[in-house]
Amino acid sequence: QVQLVESGGGLVQAGGSLSLSCAASGRTFRMYPMGWFRQAPGKERVFVAAINLSGGSTDYADSVKGRFTISRENAKNTVYLQMNSLKPEDTAVYYCAARAGVRLSAVGAEYDYWGQGTQVTVSS
Repeated sequence: QVQLVESGGGLVQAGGSLSLSCAASGRTFRMYPMGWFRQAPGKERVFVAAINLSGGSTDYADSVKGRFTISRENAKNTVYLQMNSLKPEDTAVYYCAARAGVRLSAVGAEYDYWGQGTQVTVSS
């Protein structure tokens, strides 16, 4: 099993930055493709970013391209989401997830392990 714990959420003003971390524990002798998703109040969960096992390939939702950066440090079993130029519409609970597969994915149903989520609130 894999346990994922997000951290770094909080309240930030529009235009500011936050960095989220997702620490993995458990079956971490192997790496997993990782993703970030978010869910705003009254909205469905949507894809934000994904990264492959090595960190050499990434994918982003159009809404965050150029503003968010996903990265990972496999030696630390940690994936990051650097969020810059934050907008009020970025307000959501952010979840990290791991796939028990080999390819990255933008589809939440294809992920097997999920963190508890961390709240990001961007004020205007």
